[in-house]
Amino acid sequence: MLNRRQFIAGLSLPIGAAALSQVAFPQDIGRAMSVVKQLSSAQGTPAELARDEDFWFDIRDAFTPDNSLINLQSGGVSPSPKVVQEAVKRYLDYSNTTPTYTMWEVLEPQEENIRQRLAREWGVDAEEVAIVRGTSEGMQICQNGIDLERGDEVLTTNQDYVRMIWTYQQREKREGVVLKQISIPTPSEDPAEIVRLFEEAITPRTKIIHMCHMINLSGQILPVREVADMAHSHGLPLVVDGAHSFAHIDFKISDLGCDYFATSLHKWLFAPHGTGLLYVRRDRIKDLWALTAPPLEMNSDIRKFEEIGTRPVALALGIGEALTFHQGLGAKRKEARLLYLRDYWMDQLKENDRVKWNTSQKPGMACGIANFDIRGTDIKAMNQWLFDSFGIVTHVTEHPEYTGFRVTPNVFTTLNELDRFCDAVEEGMRQGIGA
Repeated sequence: MLNRRQFIAGLSLPIGAAALSQVAFPQDIGRAMSVVKQLSSAQGTPAELARDEDFWFDIRDAFTPDNSLINLQSGGVSPSPKVVQEAVKRYLDYSNTTPTYTMWEVLEPQEENIRQRLAREWGVDAEEVAIVRGTSEGMQICQNGIDLERGDEVLTTNQDYVRMIWTYQQREKREGVVLKQISIPTPSEDPAEIVRLFEEAITPRTKIIHMCHMINLSGQILPVREVADMAHSHGLPLVVDGAHSFAHIDFKISDLGCDYFATSLHKWLFAPHGTGLLYVRRDRIKDLWALTAPPLEMNSDIRKFEEIGTRPVALALGIGEALTFHQGLGAKRKEARLLYLRDYWMDQLKENDRVKWNTSQKPGMACGIANFDIRGTDIKAMNQWLFDSFGIVTHVTEHPEYTGFRVTPNVFTTLNELDRFCDAVEEGMRQGIGA
């Protein structure tokens, strides 16, 4: 009779616990390594490779796109490459053989390898990284877990993700804390102005500064490091929503200087849907309450934020394949391609004087996400027409200070798709769609 590890691997070989997740499904690893080898061996600078359509067409083949649609809505959730999808299926299949044993005793310990790899890639200590279910869960751990008293103020912008705003509004209603939101320019091209606006809004009652690294509505990149330094000079912690910056632009969490950071791995890392990362600076862990109660002895352990009951371990282990794919692609090359795609379609539309831009093309102000409005047009009607007539999937953003199309290509997007999108928008304006 095969032992448990031989059963997983399909090989009569002893398998060490630390290597189990890599040897368990050799057919997956073979595919993943083939993709990584192809990516890693590509020649040229990031800027040169950004324009190599043969290279990126091969990358598209690593995914499973519906070619009847043009997916320009990666900002909501991205697809995972085939190797990630297939690995999750096999982890699930194995989990379901004898879950209390195969899932909890065999597979769950391998999450430690995923934790270590994520921490190493983004420049922090593994004991500061929790694997969660997405940005919302990670952020709400921070938002609800920091002690506040009635009248204490939380300072943020009016362009933060709506679920994060709802979370503070619930604390307002329940506990009497005060949510204070500042308005920032759209687009913004002066990082110093953002820092100044935050600092001017600080009062003696301010206890937390909360901000996005990249605003989900417009793709605007905010100066997190500068705000962190300013916040710390006032003795205030900084909570950062990194949902759209993580694995999108090239940075390390350690570069940001923040106290708390959360992100969704199912966006730009292409990890399984329903996975995320929470970073809590080591000296902040013990004083941050978990969303669900852990054992008391875990008070200073980052893993207390993962104590949510039974959860699908297969999703967490699938992060490993996504991370391997990301590392093979290369953060700098990925960022360069996303910038190239953004400029490619923006440059086609910016000559039209009816187009109003909510995203700056100035270096460092945005990356793959861009937002534009069309003067005199009901963009909801235009958006529906684009989908019905051309199968183009975009997203309409609505904010009290601006509205627009949020357009989000990805590494699997082709120039032909962007040409078709721009042609369709121009045609819609000529026909008066939504006028």
